[in-house]
Amino acid sequence: MEKVNQTNRVSEFILLGLSSRPEDQKPLFVIFLIMYLITLIGNLLIILAIYYDPQLHTPMYFFLSFLSFTDVSFTTAIVPNMLVNFLSEKKTISYAGCVIQMYFLYALGNTDSCILAAMAIDRYVAICDPFHYVTTMSHRRCVLLLALSCCIAHPHSLLHILLVNRLTFCGSNVIHHFLCDINPLLKLSCTSTYLNELVIKTEGLVILVSPFLCISFSYIRILITVIKIPSAAGKHKAFSTCGSHIAVVTLFYGSIFYVYLQPLSSYTVKDRVATIIYTVLSSMLNPFIYSLRNKDLKRVLKKLVGRRKT
Repeated sequence: MEKVNQTNRVSEFILLGLSSRPEDQKPLFVIFLIMYLITLIGNLLIILAIYYDPQLHTPMYFFLSFLSFTDVSFTTAIVPNMLVNFLSEKKTISYAGCVIQMYFLYALGNTDSCILAAMAIDRYVAICDPFHYVTTMSHRRCVLLLALSCCIAHPHSLLHILLVNRLTFCGSNVIHHFLCDINPLLKLSCTSTYLNELVIKTEGLVILVSPFLCISFSYIRILITVIKIPSAAGKHKAFSTCGSHIAVVTLFYGSIFYVYLQPLSSYTVKDRVATIIYTVLSSMLNPFIYSLRNKDLKRVLKKLVGRRKT
């Protein structure tokens, strides 16, 4: 195992990936390449559709366009390196590359989380306080919510990177994962990870759970308001505007909580499968979930695709 002079730190890590069997590598390459291309095309179409049609220049679609942009960036930070490793005999990533990937994993993942919370707030105002919606969800406040999402996510990610950087890796350099995640990386440290684990259980838990609590509070209030609507048609319309968002939140947070709300020692292969859901699968499915039940978005997408063909 190669070490960096004077720092006693490994210069590269070996990512075992999803399977160690040689016959699985090419099929996995094809599967994840297709998923990555679908993610790129689907999310870019959402962004173009929202930019193209002035009727979609509303707070909900404003947040959706940035969610799509973040999803593309999030997946790009992970999948290209996976694809290279599928076709490589030596599945390595440099120490610097590992740290950079982990930074973007948490920065973009938590930005996604905060944008989902902002979208829940938007739905809450639209349903529970519709008469003040235009003033409450003004463009300035939407921009501030988006800026707040970045201001929370990036310092959080930087903090964990700085704490990892103070560790010494002098034993095995094999990461039992397809990306550089904090839990399997801490297992390789030959120095104390007490501070890292303490910060994960305090600051990390707050950053992870706070947006989810905001989403939960918003939908509890929405549910209370919808129950009071007398007509069945009114209830259906209110629920239909939230259904897509609830599906995305369930998929995203369900897999994240499964991975991170458990002891470090219990990290297993099942966590790798769950990680695929919130890093790759969720980003790929988001455009379909948001467009299938959205008539306005479907109308613009059909017009946009038809125009490109012409």
